[in-house]
Amino acid sequence: MLQHLRSGWAAAMRPPATLLLRLGVHPDVVTWTGTTLTVAVAWTFLPLGWLWQGALLLALLVLSDGVDGQMARMSGRSTAWGAFLDSTLDRIADGALLGAVALVLALRSSPGWAALAIWALVAAQVTSYIAARAPSVGLTTSAGLASRAERLVLLLAALLLDGLGVPGALPVGVALLAVLSTITVGQRLHAVQRSVAAAGTGTEPGDRAGG
Repeated sequence: MLQHLRSGWAAAMRPPATLLLRLGVHPDVVTWTGTTLTVAVAWTFLPLGWLWQGALLLALLVLSDGVDGQMARMSGRSTAWGAFLDSTLDRIADGALLGAVALVLALRSSPGWAALAIWALVAAQVTSYIAARAPSVGLTTSAGLASRAERLVLLLAALLLDGLGVPGALPVGVALLAVLSTITVGQRLHAVQRSVAAAGTGTEPGDRAGG
């Protein structure tokens, strides 16, 4: 279902992408702008308690995240650098969003929920790291239960509902996110382990490079 939504949204991104290209805007500028705005909204609106307003603005920014990629494809500027930059800045945006959620919960005197939000952040970043790291060493992994799109939908929905007054919406959303992200880490690690077994290779201690 999400794949159909992505393809439909990609088509919707063509008009703004076309306009920006005509104005001479580079795709990298759009990537940086989107991330900067996401961080600014997350760390301005959420700590102030403007949760539903922040959720709507963040949803708009998330949905427009594909504009830079559409611009790159339309202009023939799809490069390894562009993909790398987009992926790197996505990690910053995700970290800022979950960090702001943790702060919101801490300000509510809910240190346990804040800690869970931090764990959700860690698990989400590890999930993305596995997906990027595995191919770099010739291994494969699977999408798992909660990819970035699912995680963002869940978190933004929790923020929106909490901001509209639904009791416990944000803590429940954070708990679900933490559980699903943890399961996804396990799924991806298992998939990589199976990939190693299928290839009949192992990793020597000296091959383990930090990142």
